[in-house]
Amino acid sequence: MSTSTREVGTAPAWYRSDRVLDVVGLAARLFLGIVLLWAGFAKVGRPLTSQRAVQAYDLPFLSLDVAGWIGLALPFLEIVLGILLVLGLFTRPAAVVGTVLMVVFVIGISQAWARGLTIDCGCFGGGGQVGAADTKYPQEIARDASFALAGAWLWWRPRTLASLDRVLFGH
Repeated sequence: MSTSTREVGTAPAWYRSDRVLDVVGLAARLFLGIVLLWAGFAKVGRPLTSQRAVQAYDLPFLSLDVAGWIGLALPFLEIVLGILLVLGLFTRPAAVVGTVLMVVFVIGISQAWARGLTIDCGCFGGGGQVGAADTKYPQEIARDASFALAGAWLWWRPRTLASLDRVLFGH
């Protein structure tokens, strides 16, 4: 006699079905991918602003030159990740990098807040010094944490609907 409460042959709960999980994956993929595209395109045409945004974090272990190079490269990385996620191509690797990127953003914003810096995060263009009343650290941290959660979902379960991974690689 089985001690399981589930009958043999019964289907899993609707919210654990492969179809529903594939739809959740599609939503997570588009959520993170579109935001990365938006952020990248908002910065790619303004390299000096992007450099200044990264330099404004004034990280003691990061020289101004290195911060400048990060500011130049970041929009291109965001665009590439966004394209891969929207297309559903190499979903897990793109999600891993996207999740790590979002965690780094959360840490960067948190340390700026903790150190009393008054900067705009520069996430969607802009960046640099702002007035103390113009900072939005809690909202920025919550926003980026939600993007990190979407990426973590895709890291754990990269299978989604309407993905090139499924078409090209069968998963």
